[in-house]
Amino acid sequence: MKLYYSPGACSLSPHIALLEAGLPYDLVKVDLRAKKLENGDDFLKVNPKGQVPVLALDSGELVTEGPVIVQMIADKAAAKNLAPARDSAERYKLLEWLNFITTELHKNFGPMFSPVLADEAKAFFKDRVMGKFKYVDAQLAGRDYLMGSQFTVADGYLFTMLSWADRMKFDLSEMPNLVAYKARIAARPKVQEALTKEGLLKAA
Repeated sequence: MKLYYSPGACSLSPHIALLEAGLPYDLVKVDLRAKKLENGDDFLKVNPKGQVPVLALDSGELVTEGPVIVQMIADKAAAKNLAPARDSAERYKLLEWLNFITTELHKNFGPMFSPVLADEAKAFFKDRVMGKFKYVDAQLAGRDYLMGSQFTVADGYLFTMLSWADRMKFDLSEMPNLVAYKARIAARPKVQEALTKEGLLKAA
């Protein structure tokens, strides 16, 4: 398999999932602004959406959209328990979390990366994201992970959003559950490995 990624982008989520799953893969770096691969090839020929992540399967099939990709990865390594069993009540709870992260956090972060959006507009989206983080903080009370005691692919996705909050200097100090959770995920060896491979963390 090949994962098309951009350092620190939302593709960090499936990158973490691949490492946690123990599946073999190659990384292909994408310049999202230029829409080019490292070798100069046109990324739009890989994914006309112009976005990462893209997972190229060994069959040649391409899968896009992070929440779908991470579930596929989890299902390919079912013994790792990165997602509850298909059709179980818990699987639908995982889907609920993945949808919440992608619609309420991910999509509200997007405008804040815009170089042309006014500061007032960015402040609006920041307030919106902070409200969503407060909800997550409350849900994490007494839990190690979003689904309870088991790390799942939803945690890799939420961690990616929290890393964006770091880059934008969000103050999460009034959300102790979320702060502790972020540190817990960051300390996982496979998360450290993903960050190192993407050049976001210096190798020890």
